Amino acid sequence: MTDIDLLTFGEALVSLRSAGPLAAGGPLTPHLAGAECNVAIGVSRLGHRAAFVGRVSDDELGGFLLRQLRAECVDVAHVTRDPERSAGLMFLERRTADLTRVVYQRAGSAGSALRVDDLRAALAAGTRVLHLTGITPALSDTVREATEWAARTAARAGALVCLDVNYRAGLWSRDAARAVLTPLADHVSVVVASADELDLVGVPGADEQTVVASLLDRGVSTVLVKLGGDGARAYTRDGCRHAAALPVTAVDTVGAGDAFTAGYLSGHLDGLDLAGRLRRAVTLGAFAVAGHGDWECLPRRDELSLLDSRQPGDTIR
Repeated sequence: MTDIDLLTFGEALVSLRSAGPLAAGGPLTPHLAGAECNVAIGVSRLGHRAAFVGRVSDDELGGFLLRQLRAECVDVAHVTRDPERSAGLMFLERRTADLTRVVYQRAGSAGSALRVDDLRAALAAGTRVLHLTGITPALSDTVREATEWAARTAARAGALVCLDVNYRAGLWSRDAARAVLTPLADHVSVVVASADELDLVGVPGADEQTVVASLLDRGVSTVLVKLGGDGARAYTRDGCRHAAALPVTAVDTVGAGDAFTAGYLSGHLDGLDLAGRLRRAVTLGAFAVAGHGDWECLPRRDELSLLDSRQPGDTIR
């Protein structure tokens, strides 16, 4: 039996946050970022054994990323330190109270040099869940090859493979993304996407029902459609179930989709039924948007009920 509940890989980024426009100057606070890291931390905080694989720079910034992951009890035993490449950077500027703009400097980063050999030992050790995103294969040819290899290998080994489409227009076109992600879905058990991302794993321009039907016919067991403030829909061969979002005051939506996915996968690892998995997914999504940061406000297991039956402005004593 494997010691790892969830394995994921990708690019760990140094996120530098500004309280105002970047051009105006002001202090920048460093944070760990990256969709896969967010999911690993969300799952780890709920008591599961999570591992992250990637390449990070062999300098102080790479050390910072590893320190953050270790502090959140994420296994980084198979992370490679790269002395030739720098860390990827992500700048977030708060332009208004409800608008954040993101600027990346990640071309040629350590994370973009990930290759199949970096993943072999971690996959050989086994995992119950392999989590992928559509961001990672967009980084480079070697990362795309590694993603395809990992999906095939994990599926053959009996792991549940989850793919969050997570489309980033700054990394590749929709046509390029579709050419990679559609065949990748053949090895996937769970697909996560927003409504406007669904056709990147199915029929171009098709409506939601058509894409979902095609995915289920190809062997995907669950399709999760994220609806933001309207919650989410989950499709299986038994039909469609809707989960409403938890009512909270949203202050920062960055990382909300990753939190949702972490909650769903935690529910799967705990053996919850579909309703229970969705409830945990929207609960983590609510925690993410109600606090600042990509993952910093995600709950521990004993905090999952904090948002139940509370009133605005409540103080727990």
